[in-house]
Amino acid sequence: ITKMDPNAVKSTLSNLAFGNVMAAAARDYQKELLAQQKAEASSSVNEEVDLDELMDDPELEKLHAERIAALKKEVEKREEWKKKGHGEYREITEGDFLGEVTGSEKVICHFYHKEFYRCKIIDKHLKSLAPKHIDTKFIKLDAENAPFFVTKLAVKTLPCVILFRQGVAVDRLVGFQDLGGKDDFTTRTLEALLIKKGIIAEKKDEDDEDDEYLDSTRRVVRSSTIAGSDSE
Repeated sequence: ITKMDPNAVKSTLSNLAFGNVMAAAARDYQKELLAQQKAEASSSVNEEVDLDELMDDPELEKLHAERIAALKKEVEKREEWKKKGHGEYREITEGDFLGEVTGSEKVICHFYHKEFYRCKIIDKHLKSLAPKHIDTKFIKLDAENAPFFVTKLAVKTLPCVILFRQGVAVDRLVGFQDLGGKDDFTTRTLEALLIKKGIIAEKKDEDDEDDEYLDSTRRVVRSSTIAGSDSE
């Protein structure tokens, strides 16, 4: 029977703050066993590791509870953003413009012309980015039908993508001059430019790992909302 230091295993498990805690723990446990076998190292620790006991470790339970709480907050934020029209690339009218750009912290607005080919290229890329960067609002406005704001914001060349923070226009992309000047730039190229300008955030690797937790936690939040709603 291979002996292991319970403290070393607990230390390893305690660092697993993201994803499926026990699945990751099992993988690390196996790695440590293989490493010990290869090294043929002898251990002076006679106490066997009881995995059942580790699964009941209050520190691990606390980490798991904290992670679930953080994910719940993230779900609640996402639900609030969706209520404000985040998560999709939407067309608005001139009458909606002020409410839309002042109603969210970060807004990307594309002033377009329906007959311009390059506007359609921008549309394609922004439509792809909107669901990925839900903390930023993505909207479009027909420049022909918005003469007041076209003049107010000095929109002279289309496509024109204006970036708003707290309702203030802080930057803009005019044509494709910042995207290589050609029509065949990738969505990632536009995404990188918008990240550089601070209007969207770089996606972290763990985002994909959290998807399953977010989906399950979203269901819990929705269930709680339904249960606590006014039925009258």
